Amino acid sequence: MTEGYARGAPGGPQNAHRALRDLVRAATVRIHRAGAGYALDEPGTFLGSGFFVAPNWVLTCAHVALSGEGGEVTVVYETDQGRGTSAVAAEVATVLPEHVERAVRGSWPAPDLALVRLREPVVHDCAYVAERPAAYYGEAVVFYSGWSVVGGELRRLTGTCTVQGTLGSSDDEQIRLGGDILPPGVSGGPVVDPVRGEVVGVLKSQVDRGIGGTCTGVEQLRALPVPASAVRAEHDDSYQAVFHGHDRYHRDRQRHPDTTRSTWTDVQSRLGARPGRALSPEERTQLLGRLADLPPPVSTRVLLDILELLLGGPAAIPHPAPRGWRDGLGALYESSHQGAMLDLVLAYTMLVLSADRPFGTPGTRGAEQALWQWVRNAAEGIDPTHRGRFAQQWTDLLRRRQEPGTPPAEAPGEDGPDPAAATASGAPSAPAAPAGSPTGTPVTSSGSGQLTVATLSSLVRMKVRQTHGPDRGPGPSALIELAQRGWEPDRCDWRVCVVRPDGDVERLHEAERTPLAELPGPLAAPLAEAFRRCDQPGRPAALQVALLHPLLGLAVDEWRLGPGEPPIGVQRPVYVRFAGREQPLEQDEFWPFGAERPAAEAESQERVSRWKWIHEHEAKAEVLDCDDGLRIPVPLVEVLRGLPYRTVPVLCRYGDHRFEDDPMALVRIVHGGYGVALWRRWHGRPEAVCGEFHRQVGDTVAGPGNVVRLPELVHALRAGLHEGRTEAFWADGIALLYDDPGRPLPGTGDLLEAP
Repeated sequence: MTEGYARGAPGGPQNAHRALRDLVRAATVRIHRAGAGYALDEPGTFLGSGFFVAPNWVLTCAHVALSGEGGEVTVVYETDQGRGTSAVAAEVATVLPEHVERAVRGSWPAPDLALVRLREPVVHDCAYVAERPAAYYGEAVVFYSGWSVVGGELRRLTGTCTVQGTLGSSDDEQIRLGGDILPPGVSGGPVVDPVRGEVVGVLKSQVDRGIGGTCTGVEQLRALPVPASAVRAEHDDSYQAVFHGHDRYHRDRQRHPDTTRSTWTDVQSRLGARPGRALSPEERTQLLGRLADLPPPVSTRVLLDILELLLGGPAAIPHPAPRGWRDGLGALYESSHQGAMLDLVLAYTMLVLSADRPFGTPGTRGAEQALWQWVRNAAEGIDPTHRGRFAQQWTDLLRRRQEPGTPPAEAPGEDGPDPAAATASGAPSAPAAPAGSPTGTPVTSSGSGQLTVATLSSLVRMKVRQTHGPDRGPGPSALIELAQRGWEPDRCDWRVCVVRPDGDVERLHEAERTPLAELPGPLAAPLAEAFRRCDQPGRPAALQVALLHPLLGLAVDEWRLGPGEPPIGVQRPVYVRFAGREQPLEQDEFWPFGAERPAAEAESQERVSRWKWIHEHEAKAEVLDCDDGLRIPVPLVEVLRGLPYRTVPVLCRYGDHRFEDDPMALVRIVHGGYGVALWRRWHGRPEAVCGEFHRQVGDTVAGPGNVVRLPELVHALRAGLHEGRTEAFWADGIALLYDDPGRPLPGTGDLLEAP
């Protein structure tokens, strides 16, 4: 478990390992039921273990924290190493996963993490949590700390385990441990890498009647919910609040002049750890503390833009994606460019200095000055040319802040963009990549021909403007691909991806044989990760849903990904794409063509021509299945192809099955060369009037530029319906096909070729 780090001293002085164990024990706590009072040593109130991850914050397992009543617990902690314990009331602040029904204690779903917040300030020690991007597996040795009932009494336990692999996939992955018995009660305790002196996991479960168990990597905390509204202060986002507090604590503890105890940084230095093979533990502690003095990134997407420019593309980005400045630093450790690691760290730090801020505080400018001073000191041993580049960038940054109209420490457009005025995520063309864009090529501040840090900063700012600012183009979006299984029509295979503005697709998660009726549950966590990688404040990313013939009418926009959440189509733009254009069709009574199927090349050309025309000219809605309330059959493909290029097909009564070929209505439209279509899922009686729908859908489609904006116009209508606004009631059940032929879906033939 030491990849990306210079190896420490596993066989080094035993006193360093003893000191490390003392630090871990001091940070480990017991979790009891609320109101335990004087019964703190009674096993009957004991729930499990945990550890202080930051001042006034405890990290434990969700199944431990939620075993109490009403989200209230008591935390019992060590007041001073070996000098007694004390208790403090606490509350469960957030858990992963959310919305879990009461599960059997040993079967709580992964990642099974909880953050517990103290109700009053106390003085305590905190553990050091690794900033690395993901857990690494091999035959490494780790040790753990926790509490258990031994002989009828609560006793502290430590032990040693070996890493034996993993269990589960990326969204619910656990680390398998062996070599020691994990007794009841240690769940929630820290798992420590003794080579580097860092907490890397949280004990989760024990093997039933066996040796070993599992733990959850601390990186899974990055999947904590992102605040729905703009972040105005550090405490608005629990993840950022916890880890900024963590990093400032260890920086301040290292500086404290009035202590004789070893700090985590001292012990890491004695172990010989060297993070990223570029920094000493002391340098790392000071850097993380100064990064934590700054406001967090505006969004995960902004942080990913920085890392992708430095590391050479999304392939190097870990899962779950980095969320804070410390996570970005950890991602650099795993770069293959170890020879230029210090340059990479310094380039990253300068990009952090140049980044926009979601909010400002009176101390932000001073924090930036302190961070620049760290860069200046760290750069003393590198090439003078590179030192000069960093100094020039700092000068440029100071000059830029003095320009008229520059806000003190705020990101532009902090209130978020107007969704109705935004260019849709699936718009016809993306902005050209800037000249010299390093997409696919790792960039550092050194080396002949490499981009300078100042140029990198400009590229990051350009990407932010293109996806968030006034000159924005199509941003990244999430994509679900669903395929019904041939012999199991009630089950499907699926895949969740991120679609980048340049059309490249990054696959995040996939699964097979999921019951169709249960899809929202398994998709919730992968979609949350995809949205976190794409969303910008005030601009939720679109969700593309790629479907084959039998599922084109699937109401994905009505899914709820968690109890109490609004439908997903209310939260963000959701539109359908057709994944079966090359799929063979049987020539039966539902054959969509009048005679033979046109050649694939002719179909493709028709799609491109129609798409281009309606995005450059005014479009007109054409209701195909209803004539002033009279239900009529949807024309065959040949007839649809004869309609003017300005036509946007509309289905008024999709799903009433008045005619036997109704299921093929959408199939005819997509094979007719149309990439844009609207329909509403019919829930009314046959005699219900529909003139208002015809009028309103015509106005929605008509007008210059309205087709480009359809994904967000439909999103606004769904949001209006959810809010009970009568002017949106005509759009009840509305759905959108928006299938850009210039942005092809990922290749078929692997997972999603249903048997």
